[in-house]
Amino acid sequence: MTTTLEHPAHLDGNPTIGEIAVRLPGATAVFRRLKLDFCCGGNVPLAQAAQDKGIDLQALLAELSTLTPAAPDESLIQEPGALIEHILARYHQVHRAQLPELIRMAHRVEAVHRSHPAVPAGLGDALERMEAELVEHMEKEEQVLFPMLTQGRHPMAKHPIAMMRHEHTEHGKVLDNLDRLTHDMQPPSDACNTWRALYVGLAQLKDDLIAHIHLENNVLFPQFESTGCGSGCGCA
Repeated sequence: MTTTLEHPAHLDGNPTIGEIAVRLPGATAVFRRLKLDFCCGGNVPLAQAAQDKGIDLQALLAELSTLTPAAPDESLIQEPGALIEHILARYHQVHRAQLPELIRMAHRVEAVHRSHPAVPAGLGDALERMEAELVEHMEKEEQVLFPMLTQGRHPMAKHPIAMMRHEHTEHGKVLDNLDRLTHDMQPPSDACNTWRALYVGLAQLKDDLIAHIHLENNVLFPQFESTGCGSGCGCA
């Protein structure tokens, strides 16, 4: 990488979108609006990501250059245990609370509005599958990967991390399917309050899951994929 993110006015297309998302506050909102994948696809250089989406790179760089770079939180980034605790509390617990109510509302909307042309047919079942897959994924992290990382067993972490990255990509595909079923989570003009609340909740779930994957793929995992394990154990 030839450009540092300490000077966003001089940003070019070489940093990956994951690196920019980590260091530049506000960048994730720009990437979401343009549907640039900064979590599962965060290892792609900005220039390539823009080209793949047909986005004007210079216009994108101009927008990013107006943002203020983040002062790195060294205690959080360098201490995997603190980051893992945050992920467990902010995302794992929240996902487990979000999905049952969303599933209930989805089945209700499908049943009551079955004849409506915009009804999200199959959404409840899709959310049930998502819940099962996501809970299984989080349990693997909680029971296998996260204890491994906090104990600094760097050589053993490579394959579980690769598996989690692959599953993150699959989660991204699930989110794409939710967008398709819900017309990008935009309720029709005559939608009832339950229908509207359902889509608001789905949008929050999507934002939370994207942020969750971003933290793991772009902040936590790289600490264990580099030469050292990031635990201070001297394994480098």
